Amino acid sequence: MPDKRTIEKARKDEQEGKSASTQAGEFVHDEIEKVRKGKHGVRSVKQAIAIGLSEARRSGVELPPPKNASPELKKKTKQDEEKARSHKPVSQKRSRARIKALKKEPTNTVSHKALSKQAKSAAKKRTASDRSAVAKKAARTRARNKNS
Repeated sequence: MPDKRTIEKARKDEQEGKSASTQAGEFVHDEIEKVRKGKHGVRSVKQAIAIGLSEARRSGVELPPPKNASPELKKKTKQDEEKARSHKPVSQKRSRARIKALKKEPTNTVSHKALSKQAKSAAKKRTASDRSAVAKKAARTRARNKNS
């Protein structure tokens, strides 16, 4: 369950017109902090990011699945979006079981070095045109925010 402060930060990002991935970044950052503080563990940086993105979708951030997503990931994204729309309480048994399982995982997996390695490997997979499009979009956002 994400903190209220995290949800507020994501809402603020949304009001400022920032992208869905920026809003979701708040949840990913929160997840990494939880692991570093020892609240629970994860097997890898990728798992921490996946948990953060899932929480973001469940909190109402309209984050689409990646273009090259597997059918399983697309199904999970759809489930998370449906969960965001339905306001049914989370099953206590399932929630407790999830946390119990995560507490057994290591907490040293989200070091600065591991995060850096993950970011570099993710960046390598992107094409030049993808990077260029993102840079142009960021420049437009900066210009728009500067004017207002």
